[in-house]
Formats: sequence, C-alpha cells, structure tokens
Amino acid sequence: MNMYQLLERTTAEHPDNLFLVRENVTYTGFVDLVKARAASLHAAGVKQGDVVGVLAHNIPEFPITLFAIWYLGGTALLLDTNLTPFEYDNMTETTDCHIVCAEPSFFYKTKKFKFYDITKKDGKIDPKLKPAKVESLDVATMSFTSGSTGTPKVVPLTHFNLIECANSLEDMHEWIKPGFIMYGFLPMYHIFGFAVEVLATLHYGAGVLLQPSINPKEIMADFKQYRPHVIPAVPRLWEVLRNRIIETIKAQHKWWLASLVLKYGKMLQKIGLGKLVKKVQEPVLAVFGGRAKLLIAGGAATKPEVETFYERLGLTFIQGYGLTETVGPICISKPTKKRFPFAFGGPTTNNECEIRDKNEDGIGVLWVRGHQVFGGYLNNKNANDVVFDERGFFNTGDMVSMDKNGELHFAGRKKQVIVLDSGKNVYPDELEALFMEIPGVKNVAVFEHRVKNKTVTYGVFSVEPDMTLEKLGDAIAQANKKVASYKWVTHYAMTTDDLPMTSTQKVKHHVVRQNLIDGKYPIKHE
Repeated sequence: MNMYQLLERTTAEHPDNLFLVRENVTYTGFVDLVKARAASLHAAGVKQGDVVGVLAHNIPEFPITLFAIWYLGGTALLLDTNLTPFEYDNMTETTDCHIVCAEPSFFYKTKKFKFYDITKKDGKIDPKLKPAKVESLDVATMSFTSGSTGTPKVVPLTHFNLIECANSLEDMHEWIKPGFIMYGFLPMYHIFGFAVEVLATLHYGAGVLLQPSINPKEIMADFKQYRPHVIPAVPRLWEVLRNRIIETIKAQHKWWLASLVLKYGKMLQKIGLGKLVKKVQEPVLAVFGGRAKLLIAGGAATKPEVETFYERLGLTFIQGYGLTETVGPICISKPTKKRFPFAFGGPTTNNECEIRDKNEDGIGVLWVRGHQVFGGYLNNKNANDVVFDERGFFNTGDMVSMDKNGELHFAGRKKQVIVLDSGKNVYPDELEALFMEIPGVKNVAVFEHRVKNKTVTYGVFSVEPDMTLEKLGDAIAQANKKVASYKWVTHYAMTTDDLPMTSTQKVKHHVVRQNLIDGKYPIKHE
C-alpha cells in the first residue's frame, strides 16, 4: 500500500466523516480536492518520480497538495517555514527539486526552482489522470533534520515507513475514535505534526482542525467553538498553559481548593467527595472545550510535574518519543503507569529498542530498529556507516535509562552530555529543568565549555528585563543545592534576548555556545 491508497481505504470506511474540520470537508470531498490539485500539478509539469517542495503553514492546501503529489507518484520535500532563501536554494539543489508549492509570502527570485502558488484555486478533475503505480518502498517524503545539534541531513521516508507509523498509532485506540477532532497547530512540515495530524487522523478516520497561527487567543477560540478531542503540543506550551491556569485559579482565590484536588484527588473520590473534585476539574476542562480526551506531548521531554498536573485534572496525558528518522513517535508512554521523570514509554508495534554502553547510573545510548526506521540519509554513506550497525539498528544519539516498569527515560543528547575533567558525566536536561523553575527565567541552555583551560558546566539564561545578575546568581545557587556538587553551574551568562530555537522549541545549544564565544552574551559570571 502507498499513502494515496491509505487515503482511499479510510475514505471507503468513513466517507462522511470530516477530514478538514474548519472547512467542513469530508473524506469524500477531500479526495475530490486531491484529484483536482493533482490535475493542476500535472498541468504544471509534475510527473512520477519528481521531488516537489511544500512550503506553507497549516492551511488546507498543505495536506491537499501532499496527497496530490503522491497521487502523481512524486516525493514531497517538506520545508521548514522559518528558513532563509539561501537555505531553500541549498535544500532544493541537494534533493534535485525543481518546483516548490508555497504560499505567495514565501516567493523570492531564484534560478534553482520555480514556485507554484499553493493557494491557487484548482480546475476540474481530469478523468483521464489515474493514480500512479507507487510501491510501498518508494520515497514518500524528504525532510532535513532540525539541525539542533549541527549540520542538517536529508531523511527520506518511504510509504511503508509512513503507513507503519500510522498502524503503530493503533496503540492509542483507547483515546482516539473515528470522527474525533485532532487539533492541528503543530507545523505539518515537522515530523511530530505530520504524524499526528496526517497519519493518526487517517488511521482512525478522524478529522484535523488546522490552525496556521500560534496566537493563544485564536487557539482558545478554537477550543471553545470546535471542542477538539485530541490536542498535541510541544512540552513548552503545555508548561506555559499550566502556569496560566494556575495564575487564573489563584486570581480567583481558589488555589487552596485546586491544590487539594491536585494532591489528593483520587483519595477524595474514593471517600465520596467526587463532586468536589469535579468542581475543580470542570472549569479547567472547559478551557479545552470540554471534550478533550487526550493530550499528547512530543518534540522534547516533558517535566513530570506538568504531566501530573493535567492527569490529576482528569485528562489523559501521553508522552511520545521519536525522530525524523523514525517518522516521529516510535515510543509512546502508558498513562496508566506511575510517572517517573522524563518517561516516554516503550517501542510501538513492530519496533524495538536497545540501550547500549550503559554507565554506572544505567544510562546508555538508545538504538532502535523496526518498520518506522528510515533506510539511511540521502547520498551520505559516511553518516549511514556511523549510525547503523550490521543488525540494522539505528543510533538515535539519545541517552536513556529504563525504570522498573520497563519504560524508557530521556537523559539527554549524547552530543550534549558534558564530560568533566574528573570523568563524571553531567546531563544538561536535568539542570535545565531545575533552572526553568526560577521566576524570571524564560529559557536556558546548559552545555560543556572551557573556562581558564578547565572543562565546566556552563549556562546561558534568557531572562525577563527586570532580572539582575545578582538575583539570578542567588537563584542558581539555590537550584544547585538540589543536585550533586559536581553538577553545579557556577559559570553562566545572562541575556534578555530569546535563545535560538528549532521549530519544536528546542534550544539550539551549538548556536548558543558559538554566540557565547563570539561575545554576544557580555553579562556573565565566571
């Protein structure tokens, strides 16, 4: 099967279910839109085997164009909307892409490829144009890795990879049903957004409510009007939303009651005080529209207290783990199990994991193998020789451990692990989670650095305008006391500027470190 055939199968099973919710387009109507777009692209010169770029926000033309490309037997090059013309030129040249379907706001003069207006209205369906014969192992998409740890590489994913990811999401059948609404404001060009908004909805016959903006007012208005059942987001957003909910409850002088429910909710229900628990839960659930069944986090590790907050308010919270190279979620946490820090469960169906080279704390490198794992980077034998072993396992580069429940826990990127002169390892994620609790700290990057010819754990803090170096230093000293002394951050810099981020709101540590070296963070303590 290929991706267009998967769409046909779902349409046959759920013809009248909405696929594009805001636009009120059913699966049957969506197929017609795809066929009309395929005719337009075919007239523009797209043929089987072509690589076609897609450069757009979460507008309905994005998925329509994706399936039209697959209808014609092409490969979709998913382009990040936050890059520069120089980067787009390089990406299209690297992948031999000669046409990019984009919103007009992205158009610029280039000799590398031609633009196609993705918002242009299509004509009629061409009855003579039939779906191309596409094999399951043909390449469906190409993506460039986020570059959060260095040079981007091209990840080709086959139709088989994508469909197997869709099948593996059956693990979430308890919380997603046909006809449910998936909220879609995660960028579809990123693998996390693509997996939940395209693959999960197709698998379940669900609908996607696309939202191109990240304006909180528009998002909250959507929750109220459309009442989505499933809401995926990056951990940073879940944390911000939790903080706003707490601030609102405190402003209403009801925090004493809410904190009681958050701490003893299950016990209160057991002793017959379920109405009291509901009294606290219902106003919060109403924020999401009142129908939310499942919250999904991915793209980075979620703090345990954030996850616990939502679960105790009566919402199911799942943490997914994956990479572009694994079509996103190759591991999914089990909400029925007791949470431990940064847990993301175990491998999904037809995938497996191994932890190798463990240290004394049981932390080692995560290797994965299975139907979702890509076949190798495009034209990059050197990189492939490094990341794949002779048994077909892929080195994720992530450091993990396993708890007594058999769930995996994220410890940090192997490239970002700090090895001190003493030989001890420090994991930046652990420290960053501590420092993010400091009032006035917007974000932080912790990394290995050399100061006076000595390897140290260094922190760069993005702070609110009223923060002083003295106040920050006192807060860091208090946070340091919560961990072993060899992990302490005693060298740090401060800036009121935002730290450079990837599209999933992960800090680009290598860029921050280079900025420090270049003198862009002059307010510092060393």
